[in-house]
Amino acid sequence: MKFNTKTIHGGQHNVDPAYGSVMPPIYQTSTYSQTTPGGHKGFEYSRSGNPTRAALESNLASIENGEYGLAFGSGLAAIDAVIKLLNPGDEVISTNDLYGGSYRLFTKIFEGFGIKFHFVGMSNAANIENFINDKTKLIWVETPTNPMMNIIDIKAAASIAKKHNVLLAVDNTFATPYLQTPLDLGADIVMHSATKYLGGHSDVVMGALIVKDQELAKKLYFIQNASGAICGPQDSFLVLRGIKTLHIRMQRHCENGKVIAKYLASNPKIEKVYWPGFEDHPNHDIAKEQMKDFGGMISFVTKGNNYNDAIKIVEKLKVFTLAESLGGVESLAGHPASMTHASIPKEEREKTGVVDSLIRLSVGIEDAFDLIEDLKQAIG
Repeated sequence: MKFNTKTIHGGQHNVDPAYGSVMPPIYQTSTYSQTTPGGHKGFEYSRSGNPTRAALESNLASIENGEYGLAFGSGLAAIDAVIKLLNPGDEVISTNDLYGGSYRLFTKIFEGFGIKFHFVGMSNAANIENFINDKTKLIWVETPTNPMMNIIDIKAAASIAKKHNVLLAVDNTFATPYLQTPLDLGADIVMHSATKYLGGHSDVVMGALIVKDQELAKKLYFIQNASGAICGPQDSFLVLRGIKTLHIRMQRHCENGKVIAKYLASNPKIEKVYWPGFEDHPNHDIAKEQMKDFGGMISFVTKGNNYNDAIKIVEKLKVFTLAESLGGVESLAGHPASMTHASIPKEEREKTGVVDSLIRLSVGIEDAFDLIEDLKQAIG
């Protein structure tokens, strides 16, 4: 089954047996009747499993070419479950340019439980090997990274992970399975903030994990059930509905992203544009190899690297909405240093390029002409 068909039919085996509903119903229930203790129809309590969530989880596995999908209450809840695979004394090698919430979870929560994190530049994947020791249990990768759009070679990272018997997890939120499928490139775990492109309409918060290995899936299912950070049936329904248009939305995100990136690069008031589709973008050739297209996420800095200039631009935008998050049908603009990445110390942020003048765009599916006109009037 091809990807465009999987988004609609993947993992969806039957219409609803009660009335033939084409869409999986929203099973708004906490518990299920049993004929005898343990005698049920596959579901006993909705923290452990819910038919609507199960339909979504099957679909998630299908579109990522995995075998097992797990849906969580948020992207951070999904990451939390992965780190709970580890024990005190274990070490993690993480991308140094990553979402501020991931950094906060790693450093403010799990470091306190004795897990050590190394934040490493992975543009040259070989650099990962310099930090591996007998305590290393996990490599955590974002690609493209948030917000600098760095590209990390997933195949190379997977080769290193397998050589040292270490798990490789890839945050695939920016790319989505429409653009890349990390499990096919050797990753063990794929993570999504399904809040973003998978849901696609800025109306739900959810996270997801997808794996191929049965034993790993069992461990994660246990953590999901024991910790309880699950999503509800209404949210499951919304994300499953959103995925059905993922392929056509991503086509437009990519088309508009290309137009906006080229406009910004030609604007004399813009110092630098970060977008993987440019031939001079670091690891552009790797992006071409492991991605179908280059996505709708773009970051840029204005000439003079002035904080006030950046703030004025995002405040003057009218079609772009100044807001956190990304991946919705509407275009969003953010100021990472004071919004999504504020939890990362300024010194650490700026080492990776997240300077005070950096603006991040999530290019939506509106008409590209209107988006360019909006940027023109805001930049001046």
